[in-house]
Amino acid sequence: MVHSKRKGYRVERKIRIMFEKNGWIVVRAGASIGEADLICMKRGNCIMLQIKSSGKKKFYYYGYMQKELEKFPFFLVVDFGYGKIRIMNPQKVVLQTDGQEINEFLKQYK
Repeated sequence: MVHSKRKGYRVERKIRIMFEKNGWIVVRAGASIGEADLICMKRGNCIMLQIKSSGKKKFYYYGYMQKELEKFPFFLVVDFGYGKIRIMNPQKVVLQTDGQEINEFLKQYK
């Protein structure tokens, strides 16, 4: 497996485990449905996630830019490393302080 694909899979897996530990059912979609990497379901809620990672303080996102995908909420998740994981509506330039910390986001759905 190419290094970047392996890294992407590890980050997806880490995010999937975080959601599952918080009671979500998570399906890895990858390229099979297009833009979403993970489909997460919990108590009647369904959200789509695009997962990215960066070792830099600023990340440039060139993907899907809508707040919904197939009428479900769509979020961009960026893992900046060292526990800095941010979740937000898609935007072109993402800083480590943008959006919401992933654990705070997960608390909203308890």
